Amino acid sequence: MIFDEYDIKTLIRPVPDFPKPGVIFRDITPLFQSPRALRLVADSFIQRYVETEFSHIGAMDARGFLIGSIIAYELNKPLVLFRKQGKLPAEVLAEGYQTEYGEAFLEVHADSLCEGDSVLIFDDLIATGGTLLAAAKLVRRMGAKVFEAAAIIDLPELGGSQKLQDIGIPTFSLTAFSLDER
Repeated sequence: MIFDEYDIKTLIRPVPDFPKPGVIFRDITPLFQSPRALRLVADSFIQRYVETEFSHIGAMDARGFLIGSIIAYELNKPLVLFRKQGKLPAEVLAEGYQTEYGEAFLEVHADSLCEGDSVLIFDDLIATGGTLLAAAKLVRRMGAKVFEAAAIIDLPELGGSQKLQDIGIPTFSLTAFSLDER
């Protein structure tokens, strides 16, 4: 890895009581305000995956798009967009899931993947795992498989990484926070 976990943690802003009281939101926008930090984050993922065998990158709406698109470009892989409900114009597959705050739906264009494709699914953060688990179900419904689930941040106490691993999906993150860590 290009920089250590402590360095990246200093670039992630904790926002207490957002979007509801008691939650510490992990804001990655400071990473994007620093060209050097963005390059270090992107390069860390690129180095991890440059010699691995998968066919596509699947990026989650919306913050997963930010790094996922850079990685797809640098690794010369097709980018599959997993969007919130109602945002894609063509035929979609949809999957409902639970978030920390309620229920939501994730959609993907029905023709995004083919049988035999292998997808690195990417988001900014793994919390309860709902979004990435929904994406994994959509990938499998199209006959493809999930290579790995990756994120900048993991919140292991919320169990998302473990849920993904329990269904056979390896996970990777650049850093992790405990729920009360500031």
